[in-house]
Amino acid sequence: MYLDSKLMKTNYLLQKAMDVSLTRHKVISDNIANADTPGFKRSRVSFESHLLRALASEDEMCKCPKAYMTHQNHIQFCKPMDYRTVQPKIDVDYDTSLRNDKNNVDIEKEVSDAVVNTLRYRALSRRLNQNFKMLEMVMQ
Repeated sequence: MYLDSKLMKTNYLLQKAMDVSLTRHKVISDNIANADTPGFKRSRVSFESHLLRALASEDEMCKCPKAYMTHQNHIQFCKPMDYRTVQPKIDVDYDTSLRNDKNNVDIEKEVSDAVVNTLRYRALSRRLNQNFKMLEMVMQ
């Protein structure tokens, strides 16, 4: 009951987003470290769009027509994605090149992405801290 509450779902999503921010920071750091490596291709982390799709699939279940399945191997009409199974995906950009040595790392973009990622991480950690303080007040 308590683990399925909206507060716990929010806390889980905040913690997961913080984990993704750490992964994103590692990828950005790797991109910056290899900015002068000939042939290096930049990577990026995609997570938010997959998470939004999973959360939207939960909402669509309410709108999905109920169908009677006569066998367990039949294909379900609507099968929601579990938001807890969504994982960050690291994509490598093989299509572009910024320089003659086939490297596609733009150092200015990477540094600005690092700043945005740091600000996002701080905002997420503040919000999670507020949620834990609220839980602590309720339990007292």
